[in-house]
Amino acid sequence: MSIKEQIQSLKATLPEGVTLVAVSKTYPPEIIREAYEAGQRIFGENRVQELVAKYEALPKDIQWHLIGHLQTNKVKYIAPFVTLIHSVDSAHLLETIHEQALKHGRVIDVLMEVHIACEASKHGWAESELWEYMASGAWKQLTGIRLRGVMGVATFTDDQQEVRAEFERLHAIFLRLKQEHQFGPEFDTLSMGMSGDYPLAIECGSTMVRIGTLIFGARQYNKPIL
Repeated sequence: MSIKEQIQSLKATLPEGVTLVAVSKTYPPEIIREAYEAGQRIFGENRVQELVAKYEALPKDIQWHLIGHLQTNKVKYIAPFVTLIHSVDSAHLLETIHEQALKHGRVIDVLMEVHIACEASKHGWAESELWEYMASGAWKQLTGIRLRGVMGVATFTDDQQEVRAEFERLHAIFLRLKQEHQFGPEFDTLSMGMSGDYPLAIECGSTMVRIGTLIFGARQYNKPIL
């Protein structure tokens, strides 16, 4: 199937209220443009340098999401335009995003990334540290950011029970945060689920899925991006 057909087929399987982020990391601008011309407007990138290059090369009504690990010294490069940062995993990063947002007269939407997987290599807040930080109330002073919800990456495994348990845990964290801190309707995003596990993530309450290979095909990491 063409990229347009893949997107149409995929969107037909998504329930109302579930947003598709087309994960375009490693794919060149001409491939992303095919998805754009098929009506897709939300794209996710892992690396800041690649994201900035694509932002400059592609239409400006694209909503760019940073979904990969973000170093504080690189926030300044995406602060002028990024729509949503999924991968906030520390108080220091949150404060840096706030500072850079103010420099550009913006309020940047963010998600708290929570470590739910078995693999130590995955990023995210330890759950206990997240509760401690949220209870401190320090985030309330950060007028340059808006907390929209949480994000997580499940363990890469064939054990569906393990993956389901991790997704259910993240859903519970999302609901608890919303209730304990009395967030309004803007706290609406539970970003979980990728090409291999998004149907299960949706069953467990996901409102945003991050899908790349199902749309664009297998990645070829040895080819230049731009």
